[in-house]
Amino acid sequence: MLDILSALYPWTKSLHVISVITWMAGIFYLPRLFVYHAEKAGDQTGELHETFTIMERKLFKLIMNPSSIATWVFGLALVFTPGIVDWSSVWPWTKAAAVIGMTWFHHWLGYRLKEFASGKNSRNGRTYRMMNEVPTLLMLLIVFSVIVKF
Repeated sequence: MLDILSALYPWTKSLHVISVITWMAGIFYLPRLFVYHAEKAGDQTGELHETFTIMERKLFKLIMNPSSIATWVFGLALVFTPGIVDWSSVWPWTKAAAVIGMTWFHHWLGYRLKEFASGKNSRNGRTYRMMNEVPTLLMLLIVFSVIVKF
């Protein structure tokens, strides 16, 4: 099994990067949709509310969920590929913590999606603008962990 992972390493790494890019695009865009939804369709009824709800649901279910799963699958395949991760270093642990944080943020967005869909959003646009900085900070930690390997 480990020989297969080593042979497939360039493909696994490529698919991991593609999955991460797709996931991050959604993670950056969904909170922005929530800002507009909270500010422009504040009464949480009507046609504009329904349009935002459909856009948010499709982004989350059709793009973000599959790409987050693919990111985890290919990432774990990389972890188990011999010679890729030096667990005596700090960087795999900081990356792992940040990836868990990104996954938490993904699920936080999913809960907010359900609130909007049911008309029970209680947060304003400013909250979503501030929360949109969370994935940026986590992304920086992930990238510096992997590239600089501190």
